[in-house]
Amino acid sequence: LGEYGYDDYCHFVGNGITRLVERALPEHLRTPEYIAEARRDFVAYYIDHINLHTRPYDGIEELVGRLASEGYSLAVASNKFQQGTEKLVREFFPDIRFSAVYGNRDGVPLKPDAALLQLIMGQCGSAPQQCCMIGDSGIDIQTARNAGTHSIGVTWGFRSREELEENGAECIVDTPSEIPDILRRYGILPR
Repeated sequence: LGEYGYDDYCHFVGNGITRLVERALPEHLRTPEYIAEARRDFVAYYIDHINLHTRPYDGIEELVGRLASEGYSLAVASNKFQQGTEKLVREFFPDIRFSAVYGNRDGVPLKPDAALLQLIMGQCGSAPQQCCMIGDSGIDIQTARNAGTHSIGVTWGFRSREELEENGAECIVDTPSEIPDILRRYGILPR
């Protein structure tokens, strides 16, 4: 099969592994059976190699540490499969107590459906107006809108500022250090 470049993959990812695999396959191989087989192979490889070229963006470890130390309730809502999401959070944030770490899981629709955020809010006992989705894609911004939460779009991710704007990001930031002030401006305070 042909290879793709980095920019291609930036548009393939964001809707879960099945959609990634489907988008990467040539049209003639996009059958349910072949997609399922390719997904199985991908997950088996990816779970063992997920952390090889992955690291938090600059400033994120400090931001998460600061928010946790100030008493904010933190959660992860990802379309990455559950086992991979948990592995990355354990590796990069071992000392942070997250209220929830949720990835792609059976019975819960992928973002931009609001179900994952609603599950997290219910578990945390938080109303939508007390929450903020921070993300780097239009899917994240749509998810926040669908769940009725605040949103912050970040420009250091794999999608463009224009995509964040087009999807209605309530606020867009260029550095992690801007986020605490915006949370306070939204009225989201530590618990």
